[in-house]
Amino acid sequence: MDVLLSIKPEFAEKILGHEKRYEFRKTPFRDPSAIGTIYMYASSPVQEIVGSFSLNGVSEGTPAELWREFGSNSGMDQRSRFMDYFANTDTGYAFEVADVQRFTEPIDPQQRIDDFRPPISFQYLRGEYDSLLTPDPQSASD
Repeated sequence: MDVLLSIKPEFAEKILGHEKRYEFRKTPFRDPSAIGTIYMYASSPVQEIVGSFSLNGVSEGTPAELWREFGSNSGMDQRSRFMDYFANTDTGYAFEVADVQRFTEPIDPQQRIDDFRPPISFQYLRGEYDSLLTPDPQSASD
């Protein structure tokens, strides 16, 4: 199963540039072992699907534990910003990023999908965007 993940453009760029090796969330995936590709929807002002990555593992812990273990690979240089994200949350999740792919041409889903609504955090994909996310064989041969 694939996932569409909303992510701030600055963090999407850091993942694409291999500066950010972990993505942090307050909510885990139901079954991380079933996740195939994670597509990154860079939120406003970009509002495009800019690339993808694979999930190499998920770590669970308190925000302080996650910062201690993964802060240097978080894409954040301020502990306070990290802790603000997890305010009022006892448990957080660190998704380990692998196999990062930057799309040559970002995808504007608002132009290509009727009634597209970006996920607040993430949504599971069950084939509804396959035609959008799979390269057109004709364009690949050009």
